[in-house]
Amino acid sequence: MTMNPSLAANPRVEDWITVRPDGRVEVRTGKVEIGQRITTAVALVAARELGLPFDRIVMAPARTGLSPDEGYTSGSNSMEQSGHAVRLAAATARRELVARAAKRLGADPSALEVQEGLVRSRETNRTVGFGELVEEAPLALPVDPEAVTLPAAGPDGSDAPDARTAPRSPRPESLHLRGLVTGTLRFVHDLQPGGLLHARVVRPPHYHAALASLPADLEAGLEGTRLVRDGSFLAVAAEDERHALRAAARVAAAARWSAARGLDDRPMPEQLLGNRRESFPVRGGRPREEPVPDPPPDAPRTIRAVYERPYQMHGSLAPSAALARFAGGRLTVWTHSQGVYPLRAAIAEVLGLALESVEVAHAPGAGCYGHNGSDDAALEAALVARAVPGRPVLLKWSREDEHAWEPYGPAMRMALAAHLDEGGGVRFWSHETWSDTHVVRARPGAAGARAGCFLAPRYLADPAPGPARAPNLTVHGGIHRNATPPYAFPETRIVKHLVHDLPLRVSALRTLGAYANVFAAESFLDEAAHAAGADPLDYRRRHLADARTRAVLDAAADRFGWTARAAGGRAGGGGTGTGRGIAVARYKNVKSYCAVAVEARVGEDAAIRLLRAVIAADAGEVVDPDGLAAQLEGGFVQAASWTLLEAVAWDRDGVTSRDWESYPILRFSAVPEIETVLVDRPGEPFLGAGEASCGPAGAAIANAVFDATGVRARRLPLTPENLREAAAEP
Repeated sequence: MTMNPSLAANPRVEDWITVRPDGRVEVRTGKVEIGQRITTAVALVAARELGLPFDRIVMAPARTGLSPDEGYTSGSNSMEQSGHAVRLAAATARRELVARAAKRLGADPSALEVQEGLVRSRETNRTVGFGELVEEAPLALPVDPEAVTLPAAGPDGSDAPDARTAPRSPRPESLHLRGLVTGTLRFVHDLQPGGLLHARVVRPPHYHAALASLPADLEAGLEGTRLVRDGSFLAVAAEDERHALRAAARVAAAARWSAARGLDDRPMPEQLLGNRRESFPVRGGRPREEPVPDPPPDAPRTIRAVYERPYQMHGSLAPSAALARFAGGRLTVWTHSQGVYPLRAAIAEVLGLALESVEVAHAPGAGCYGHNGSDDAALEAALVARAVPGRPVLLKWSREDEHAWEPYGPAMRMALAAHLDEGGGVRFWSHETWSDTHVVRARPGAAGARAGCFLAPRYLADPAPGPARAPNLTVHGGIHRNATPPYAFPETRIVKHLVHDLPLRVSALRTLGAYANVFAAESFLDEAAHAAGADPLDYRRRHLADARTRAVLDAAADRFGWTARAAGGRAGGGGTGTGRGIAVARYKNVKSYCAVAVEARVGEDAAIRLLRAVIAADAGEVVDPDGLAAQLEGGFVQAASWTLLEAVAWDRDGVTSRDWESYPILRFSAVPEIETVLVDRPGEPFLGAGEASCGPAGAAIANAVFDATGVRARRLPLTPENLREAAAEP
């Protein structure tokens, strides 16, 4: 296994674990809780290694200066990085506690056992508590990367690590579940420190507009309200939230804006193909800075298809918010950002503050998987707080702010081609993807460029330029994530195209390019199966060499009750209005393996109804079965919403998808029956799973629609209008 970057950056036990005098253990992680139950899973890891009851583990909120710096909570890295680091830190701590207890009890370490926060001698039955063992000295020692960890617990919490399929057995409830259910969990929106001011930002009509004028006497008429202006950045702050809302509306009505240009509203395929771009061949998952090879000439049996994904938003159910206080030259920000350390560095850069004078603390907020408006709200709160020193400022975005100004997931175009041999098998596979960049977040080492990752600096009197579009040349990153197929094709050609000067603001959305690439590739493999007259499941198995990928594919098919027949469409069992589809992928080609099977019905009105779904996944060793299943099922539901409904709309005057009517998402009533099979592999490394089901879900839905209707819909979302257009195509 490669070196854990979190452990390399935070190599000491006390970075991760502190034993309190009462014997409870505080565990710190730089990964934040955004509803994915990472704190619960890490707490389970620590409790297991330390032999402690779950309720004696205390998970500390992420905070700069106190928590380990683990960058962003992203990329399905939390268990591989944070969970693994805490496991080794806890194992190192357990060994040290046993060694100290051996001296205290005059016993051989091999005669001691750890139970319930006590170290007990099996020979004399004498015990000493964890708290007593750290009275004289804390656990100030390096984490041993070779520390012996305990055998994996069985899926029922026992010590039997021999199960291969983990049932949904009872586990300690999620650390935040009770607060969510009872309404007692305090979100950043709920924080009410003394002297609080409520703030709102007044926004231009679109990205390219600048403030032309504002009445000079406007602030005098805003009773009890402070107007904050820096260039084209406008905000109001008041002690009463209703006053702040009314003042923001008055300022918006009085402000006059100018714009040299509007948003480019040409059709997206035209922009993706026609704008300036940088192109790279991808080999071994990594783009190469060399000319793109031409595909070989068409073979006697060549198939081609183009797939499209629109801009899509995070759609956080609550808008973003942040609390900030600037006093004595020091700034403290409470935020639901997914990266407290990168955010601290970026805010310090924008405000011209020393890094050590900025503190960022995580607080629960509008969860999302990716880069929504949370970081922008944090900087905007800091800008207002700087203008009213000594007063805490709670700044909230509106629903319109969130919909119209968050960074979206980029629009994408995927063109695939395959040469088939005489038996219908794939002998050559080509996959090309066109897209904007997928990561526009503040990054360590990006000094001088971090300001462009935010909205507000673009409108200040001394504006920062927008972010530069630099090609992502990492393994399985951004645009080319999951473009490399998991199948053993004799020859492949993978190409990524970074397209410049596209109209909307973008950044990381769950899976980055993987959802669209898997949607395209697994849909196209279904097309190849249909061309070969083969059952889609058998066709996949025929081309798979990896045993773990085959295992999840078979697990999903078995639980779904898949029966072999010729590939879908009217030549198979399709055309009846009800169909089935299946798809499989390994997220990033290095993380969790996941297969999804779907049954769907398409009505006479071309509306799609999902009836049933089965998810099978292999995430290595399973720590928290309920949490893992919830992640996979949540990924399916979000991908189903993307696949069936979601697309950002805009015109030259700005984004027009500004509410839930103009940007619909999947409703509870549309969620199908979902069954999840977890393939547990005790002793194997943790594999990130939070984004594993999204790509296979989208493809399985599209394949089920084809099986039901004989219509191959390649343009997302699969709305009735897009289905009818696909049916009309030759």
